[in-house]
Amino acid sequence: MLSLLKIDNIAIIESAEIEFSRGFNVLSGETGAGKSIILDSINAVLGFRTSRELIRTGATEARVTALFSCISESVEKKLEALSIPLSPDKTLLVSRVISPDKNVCKVNNTLTNVTALREIGSELISIHGQQDNRELLNSETHISYIDSIGDLTELVEEYTELYNELLGIKTQIKRLSGNREEKARKIDILSYQIDELEKAEINPGEWESLKNRRTELQNFEKIQESLSASYDALYGGDSYKGAVEMVSGAFRELSSISKFSTDAQAISEKLGDLYYELSDIADTIRDNISGDGYNPLELEEIENRLDLLYKLSKKYGETEEDMLSFLENAKKELGEISLSDEVLDELKVEYKNKLAKAQALAEKLSQQRKAEAKIFCEKVCEELRFLDMPNVEFLVDFKAVDLCENGIDSAEFFISANVGEIPKPIAKIASGGELSRIMLALKTVLAHKDKIDTMIFDEIDAGVSGRAALKVASKLKGVSEGKQVLCVTHLAQLMSYADSHYLIEKAVRDGKTYTGVTLLDLEGRTKEIARITSGGEITQTQLDNALEMINNARG
Repeated sequence: MLSLLKIDNIAIIESAEIEFSRGFNVLSGETGAGKSIILDSINAVLGFRTSRELIRTGATEARVTALFSCISESVEKKLEALSIPLSPDKTLLVSRVISPDKNVCKVNNTLTNVTALREIGSELISIHGQQDNRELLNSETHISYIDSIGDLTELVEEYTELYNELLGIKTQIKRLSGNREEKARKIDILSYQIDELEKAEINPGEWESLKNRRTELQNFEKIQESLSASYDALYGGDSYKGAVEMVSGAFRELSSISKFSTDAQAISEKLGDLYYELSDIADTIRDNISGDGYNPLELEEIENRLDLLYKLSKKYGETEEDMLSFLENAKKELGEISLSDEVLDELKVEYKNKLAKAQALAEKLSQQRKAEAKIFCEKVCEELRFLDMPNVEFLVDFKAVDLCENGIDSAEFFISANVGEIPKPIAKIASGGELSRIMLALKTVLAHKDKIDTMIFDEIDAGVSGRAALKVASKLKGVSEGKQVLCVTHLAQLMSYADSHYLIEKAVRDGKTYTGVTLLDLEGRTKEIARITSGGEITQTQLDNALEMINNARG
């Protein structure tokens, strides 16, 4: 459950710390006091999208921290899957810092991301508000309620996976069943490309090597002249000594006196190394001096080869590797097209087999949905009768459809709230107050199925008043006996049933607006309920009535 919520610099809340209790927690306050900011803060640590506009004016960043206690096994498994350490006391600390350029998320002091927060948050809290009422008007969402109440999730996932495989096979069949003329044209193009590239016998690195060789041939005479001159300078000619011989002479002279001088010995050793190194260099230069002379045919062959590689690069890729990759892909594509008829036949057989399995699975799912719908409707009617709709009829209207992502069913909730009226679609006849009670009934029925410990109701009582409001309050109180319930409300009836009542107030100080959250004692609760019921100045009679409401709720 949510034990502690700490908010810093979120909108008009500079700093607030709320300790929530088990049972039924109610939040009330004037319109605009900041109740929605509390929910925005909770949404932030649950991984929902936030805006930097939430940051309080004048602050550089906003922070929300939430402490959850007695976390469930499903939350522990989620943490293990995300490699987030578990706390030995089964608590969970979640924080999120919001700044103009980034979000910093932590779970149990471990850095994580918003996606991970959302995954964990889905196991911690479920939030129900006006949006749920609007979604209830969308019949496409109704079938999911049946699947949830009937524990059909695994069967639905199995069917969905099979259905997606069917769509994939269908796409492949469509691709391979293309125009025969188009296939023939594609085969001709690929065959030509493959033949052109294979004949070229491209080798990685040859382009650079050929360009270097061309440069050598184009400067052949200069290269040979420089090599010969360098060799002569090292080995000398008929009329002069070369560097090798002169270094050798110096080496011999110094060697002869090395026994008399350590300096001479050191220099002698260096000259010896230099002599051998110069000899090796001279031999290498000699080996590179060509005796065959310049061959113009080799240069012509290189120019032709480079021209071919250049033309191929314009078609198939800038480098030899790109061209060879193009060749491999072309071969693969040609092979697929050539085998497409055979593959197509195999895919058609596979599609037929999977279609039969999907059809059978969809029929099984349909039967279980209809069986569960009867139980579901009975439970919803029972809840709605308690919520002051004594003559209600509630049913699920199933219609058979072609195989689709939901199977072979479409489902829509029908309701009749009055005697003598036949059930009609919820979207057409339900009033705002009825929608709120229907949604509460659905959530109450589903609450026994899900394992989420904390439920938040944001003005679930919209459009409800009088006796019906008292029933809604009693029902939420009943739900809170098995779960922690947080409820944002304007109804005195709900406030009177609270185990913990928090007042959200705003005030202006030094030209700035501040919102505070106060846990009310009995006197504070009495005053707040009297304020809600009075609409103006509070009288002693209203205070007495408020206290009586609290005592009646306790009774």
